[in-house]
Amino acid sequence: MDKYSIGSIIKRAAAILLCIVTAVAFAATASAQDNSYIDVSEDAWYSEAVMALREKGIMDGVGDNRFDPDSVFTRAQLATVLYRLADKPAVSGEDNFTDTESGKWYSDAVLWASQNGIVGGYGNGLFGTNDPATQEQLAVMLWRNAGSYVLGSEYADAAGVENSASSWAVDAVRWARVDGLLTDAVPFQPKVPATRAQVADMVYRYLQLLERFSNVDAVSGATKKADEGGKVLVAYFSCTGTTEKIAGYIADELGVTAYRITPETPYTSADLNYNDSSTRATREQNDSSARPAISGTVENMDDYDVIFLGYPIWWGQAPKILYTFVESYDLGGKTIVPFCTSGSSGIGSSATNLSKSAPEATWLAGSRFSGSASRGTVTNWIEGLGLDVTER
Repeated sequence: MDKYSIGSIIKRAAAILLCIVTAVAFAATASAQDNSYIDVSEDAWYSEAVMALREKGIMDGVGDNRFDPDSVFTRAQLATVLYRLADKPAVSGEDNFTDTESGKWYSDAVLWASQNGIVGGYGNGLFGTNDPATQEQLAVMLWRNAGSYVLGSEYADAAGVENSASSWAVDAVRWARVDGLLTDAVPFQPKVPATRAQVADMVYRYLQLLERFSNVDAVSGATKKADEGGKVLVAYFSCTGTTEKIAGYIADELGVTAYRITPETPYTSADLNYNDSSTRATREQNDSSARPAISGTVENMDDYDVIFLGYPIWWGQAPKILYTFVESYDLGGKTIVPFCTSGSSGIGSSATNLSKSAPEATWLAGSRFSGSASRGTVTNWIEGLGLDVTER
């Protein structure tokens, strides 16, 4: 009889097989962890942002394949993230802070950020290198990185979290809220230190904003000019004549003819009754699939490079007939300048939501006008866009 029984051989074979299976499973797990962090679950609200920034080389983990999402982020680390967003341009000179050192991992980033007006320090020569970056400081640095927008009337509503922000951060926090940099997953607390997860999520949303409005330069915030050739179209939808008046000012200023978006079935005053939930406009605005029919089309749409697109604000959004218009044409490669009219509401998310129906177009940040807006106000707005759209 052999030294080993059949039973013992089977047991040994099973043990060897188990070892092999375990080794394969371990290798697979290790391979998976090469592309993810062990402390970031796939369904975490910040997971997509964390992995996207890791892939782009903008924000790394803390070692040992960990991201440490709940720990705070320092001011030096935040400057470094923004410096990487700018592709780490060469710098020269020295910063004016007394609590920074040359030759450190953060030195070039802080110098670049201070030279570009993104960080200003605390005063008395202090930068606060290792101090936690607060959530409002994060918003301010991103806002300055985007060009420190002079906010239009669409940002005027102070009903959001900016009410609890420091006075110097109100515009930045308002901008972050209106332009979609804040998430509903966690509360935004302006004066509370930002966690690594919050930094990743806001920076990722900022990158998405830059992609959506590609006229904004990620480093300088400069507004790029549209191409020299082509025509300008002013297209608008108006029921009461308010938007029509603003569209007329724009068309006169640019020397072009305005095109009115006309519904096949005109809206009556009863259709626009805000106090009746059964009215036509209310039903349309509450129906994501509503696309009211339009009478007529724009001839030679391919000839236009820049489209000023106007509408009234209905229930906080663009009327659904605007979606009909945008989805009726191939607007890829065109620059779209949204503008709206309302009694009090800002442009809010209306242009951002509308842009999803023509994602291949370049959408500029829009503006809201009141019914009493003057021709001069509209002219100043056009000039401030930085577009070469005159005398076409």
